[in-house]
Amino acid sequence: MKKRLITAAVGVPLAILIIFLGSLTPHVLSAVTDLFSILAVYEVISAAKYTHYRSITVLALLFTSLMPLFFCYDTLRDYAIPVSFVFLTLLCAAALMRHKEIKFEELGLIAFISICIPFSISTLAYFSFQWPEHGIFFLVYTLAVAWIADGGAYFAGTFLGKHKLCPEISPKKTWEGFFGGLIAAVIFAIILGFGYELWDMTYHGKQTFTVNIPILIIAAVISTFLGLLGDLIASLLKRQCGVKDFGNILPGHGGVMDRFDSVLFVAPFVYLFFKMLFPITEVVL
Repeated sequence: MKKRLITAAVGVPLAILIIFLGSLTPHVLSAVTDLFSILAVYEVISAAKYTHYRSITVLALLFTSLMPLFFCYDTLRDYAIPVSFVFLTLLCAAALMRHKEIKFEELGLIAFISICIPFSISTLAYFSFQWPEHGIFFLVYTLAVAWIADGGAYFAGTFLGKHKLCPEISPKKTWEGFFGGLIAAVIFAIILGFGYELWDMTYHGKQTFTVNIPILIIAAVISTFLGLLGDLIASLLKRQCGVKDFGNILPGHGGVMDRFDSVLFVAPFVYLFFKMLFPITEVVL
């Protein structure tokens, strides 16, 4: 717990600084999500003990570094499909060249994480490219709901947990912890919505918009389930790789992947939810 608190004491101000700079230009967020994507993919490859395939590892990291750029910048988006095709073709060629060593499940995992992890994490930056006026709010909302639910589940499970949720994959998770995290996420979503309105009134001297709180609550409930899904998938992968954490870059928390596993499904969901089901004009009125 001490290490967690020290890391949080350093990480929270840094996160606030990144978000502030991101509010000035979304290119900062694009660069940060690019870095986090590379670190997360490398952590998974290392945990799976595939780094001895050096050429494939370099290829995967190179492709990972390009994915956020394709995702965030319209001028580069047309290159996403041809570059992905080249990446998968080179992976298959490498598999043929090293067919006595590499297995297809290893190749499949590398391809999967090289596409899915940067796609998910880059969504956090894409909010600001898609919604310049309110993108930072949805970035904060996504991270807050995912991490507050995770933290709430930890504390509720520690003090109230009795009924195991998924003991074979994550023995410490309990149903009491899950519902504690759900309640915490909903409460924080409400606070964040009203807080955003208060910021608007303070910054502009008058209220220029209102936030649709009920929609934020619905999204928070679904995001809590998706955050749990991402957490359990990461736990399953760690269990199969025989590691406790994906890394140690964040003392007390593990690696970047350990911190963002609960965000993997939440970030794309939040974008799709507010893009298709409830357009932003219905949320921030």
